[in-house]
Amino acid sequence: MTTSSSVFSDIARDPLNPAAIYRDDQVIVVRDINPQAPVHLLIIPIMPLTSLAQIGPNQEQMIGHMFVVAEEMARREGVTGSGFRLIVNQGDDAGQEIAHLHMHLLGGQKLGGLVGS
Repeated sequence: MTTSSSVFSDIARDPLNPAAIYRDDQVIVVRDINPQAPVHLLIIPIMPLTSLAQIGPNQEQMIGHMFVVAEEMARREGVTGSGFRLIVNQGDDAGQEIAHLHMHLLGGQKLGGLVGS
């Protein structure tokens, strides 16, 4: 995966994109177009990083900010109390389909178990 343009980088670059349900100077949040749960949001950094492999000390604050925004969005969507899951797919073997780092927020129903949960 490279830092070439992706659908997410195109969305992130457009400050008036109607798909955005949240935006600040570091991240944009959109609803997944193929939801796997009643609430399925994508938290996408505006910085064009393809994966966690590109994260360095200068991105620590942005990665932490993604989690803060995820909690805020879970609260807005009404799933904080019942629970929600955050997922980052890293690379092809994990199912990362778009070459732009992003976090999935899933909730709104009982989610199946995962290995090690």
